[in-house]
Amino acid sequence: MSLLQDAREIHDDLVVFRREMHREPEIGLDLPRTQERVLAALDPLGLEVGTGSALTSVTAVLRGGRRDAANPRAVLLRADMDALPVQEETGLDYSSRVDGAMHACGHDLHTAMLVGAARLLHARRDELPGDVVFMFQPGEEGLHGARYMIEEGVLDAAGPRVEAAFGMHVFSAIDPGGQFITKPGPMLASGDEARITVRGRGGHGSTPVLAQDPIPVAAEIITATNVAVTRQFSVFDPVVVTFGVLRAGTKSNVIPDEAHLEATIRCFSDDNRARLREMVHRVAEGVCAAHGLTCEIEYDAGYPVTLNEESETEFARQVALELFGEQRHTRWPHPISGSEDFAYVLQQVPGSFVGLSAVPEGADPLRADFNHSPRATFDDRVLADGAALYAELALRRLTTARP
Repeated sequence: MSLLQDAREIHDDLVVFRREMHREPEIGLDLPRTQERVLAALDPLGLEVGTGSALTSVTAVLRGGRRDAANPRAVLLRADMDALPVQEETGLDYSSRVDGAMHACGHDLHTAMLVGAARLLHARRDELPGDVVFMFQPGEEGLHGARYMIEEGVLDAAGPRVEAAFGMHVFSAIDPGGQFITKPGPMLASGDEARITVRGRGGHGSTPVLAQDPIPVAAEIITATNVAVTRQFSVFDPVVVTFGVLRAGTKSNVIPDEAHLEATIRCFSDDNRARLREMVHRVAEGVCAAHGLTCEIEYDAGYPVTLNEESETEFARQVALELFGEQRHTRWPHPISGSEDFAYVLQQVPGSFVGLSAVPEGADPLRADFNHSPRATFDDRVLADGAALYAELALRRLTTARP
């Protein structure tokens, strides 16, 4: 049978694995139950398995039966495993049993698909002229789990550094269910965060002239920043600055000493990323100075731009087309402004991040609840196909000439 047929033979097993994982979500870098579940699924395969020190990661290496010890090669496949601090509202019969935690971003599907790929490739290990590294990663949701795994050696786990890396992400909206999505170049944004504390002098709300009110100054910072974005950055290299927090005061007739702002900052190029940081400081400090106030700014660098290497992305597209046909492929004309720590891997080795729509059957992809929603639902029917693509990418990449 073909690899895709084999994948569909294990579909039911992948559904069981995914739903068990969905019922017991874990958040952050420490996922002990999830790690145990992955280790148990890999155990019958006899892979070379290691676990992380700084996080409960799993790294597994499959040695190819046709590997050339004098000229070793390896590729990497990655899945993230962590959930979100979201209270599930889907009503599914396999909903989260953990209060305040949910696999609202589909990482349970990623993990199930990568376990499936390990099984498929293990069955074909005698055909492999190289090694496959399976990267099961905690802490994608803002905690830099991929960076920790790189520091602990995941890219060199097979011996030689992997020559290509592939990741996959499911979406619960945007494109029709079952579509594989590719895009060369920037696919996802960098994600930074700014926290601004505006410092004034409190007083009575009836006499603002005797105080230094930080609230209107904070509001002006928000307005001035958004104006600066539209006037200083090209629409053809877009940036997003969204203030999600404005916190100040305790009572309507009390002017507080301070106001606090928090913003998420996203863009698709390193040049704009540096310019945005400078702009946020300049605008906040300038507005405060104009009103005789001061501010304190904390600027945290988050994930880099997820930058797909062009030839590896074209390779992934061709594999998807050959497996599933033109009707199952979408090429995004533009990136989206979510961010991903697989970007750290793509900074080190060429590769590609592939999307897979898991919009449930019958749902309108433009109206369905998107990833991170407490009502986001993902269609299990994509599991076998996702596992097949993972496995086929590794198999074909190792059987092509070294670039």
